[in-house]
Amino acid sequence: MHADDRDLHRRLVRAAPARLRIWLEKRRAALFHLRRRPAPPPGHPFRDTDLGGRVRARAGAGLFRRALKPAPHGVDPCGAGAATGRRALLGAAAGAMLAAPAAQAQDWPTRPLRLVVPFAPGGSSDVLARLIQPGLGAALGQPVVVENRSGAGSMLGTEYVARSPADGYTLLLADLPYTIVPALQSRMPYDVEKDLVPVAMVGAAPLLVFAHPSLPARDAAEFAALAKARPGHYTFGSGGVGAASHLMGELFQSATGTQITHVPYRGGGPAIQDLAAGNLHTVFVTIASAAPQLTSGQIRALGVMANERLRSHPDIPTFREQGIDLVAEHWWGLLAPRGTPEPVIRRIAEAMPGILAAPELGPRLEALAVIPRSDGPGPFGQRIAEDLVRWREVVRARGIAVQ
Repeated sequence: MHADDRDLHRRLVRAAPARLRIWLEKRRAALFHLRRRPAPPPGHPFRDTDLGGRVRARAGAGLFRRALKPAPHGVDPCGAGAATGRRALLGAAAGAMLAAPAAQAQDWPTRPLRLVVPFAPGGSSDVLARLIQPGLGAALGQPVVVENRSGAGSMLGTEYVARSPADGYTLLLADLPYTIVPALQSRMPYDVEKDLVPVAMVGAAPLLVFAHPSLPARDAAEFAALAKARPGHYTFGSGGVGAASHLMGELFQSATGTQITHVPYRGGGPAIQDLAAGNLHTVFVTIASAAPQLTSGQIRALGVMANERLRSHPDIPTFREQGIDLVAEHWWGLLAPRGTPEPVIRRIAEAMPGILAAPELGPRLEALAVIPRSDGPGPFGQRIAEDLVRWREVVRARGIAVQ
């Protein structure tokens, strides 16, 4: 091969799918074999067929339809004229390679999709996935199967999607911990900034501080005053070191200049139960995580970390109303393996506003205090980037480390 042909071939092989790489290597071997053979003598059957025609005979009739001029008498058909045939071969392979994803995206989807939840069934992510499951399937014209793959603080399910084929048939329902885990782990089985791409947001829910009714504070500001007066005396529970409920408590301490003792649990559920039993003073979670205990009066809300009050609970004041400059949300969104065709991502993103606007979905989301958000890949990606920076700074400033 000429130098420019070799360079083009290398670039094609690196970018091509596996089956096309095998095909290209076979063609390269055929070209190399023919290049080393001497030119046939005059009158030989191959004499009037150039390299492109000979490769065409080997590759199968109809693969290349462009007729090439016969080699003049005395001219080596494997010489300068052969370069044209090689370029035609590589050019056709490149065109097929570039056209394949577009054709694939145009036909997508042709089979059911998997929506992976990196947490156990019953949690807020699982509930939200099953709420959007029917609408997503109807919008795409194929069933959507929710698949729970929990473990390692959401890393097992996330890695599974990151390593899945980038064909649009496997999606991840990520949430806030997707941007927290990288700040806590020095080594991860995937790269959050390279292995997955944002598709669309699904919703967001502001965080609240909940307290046991015995706590002598009516709101978050009064609780901060109590905590300042007795550093280390009051407690807050979380779903574990590095959990969102843990970092929200750390944010509260930074914003109010307080010192509250952290009590980690194996999951947010046990922490809420201990708060209701009076074994904790506070927890920092969403309403979706504490709705039964809040409704029954076993716990009460001191404030919401949002710019405005919740429509479902207008009696809960915001932190900013109480003089505490703290806004934080727990969000959910769809991610896909990097390399997923752009038309596929665009189709899912464009379908999300209609899915979230379904009349039957609104009341159920409002009951969980989840605000529908259908931000596309651009705004959603920006949010992820900002949160990655934010939580790295919080972890570093507060000296948080996973044991």
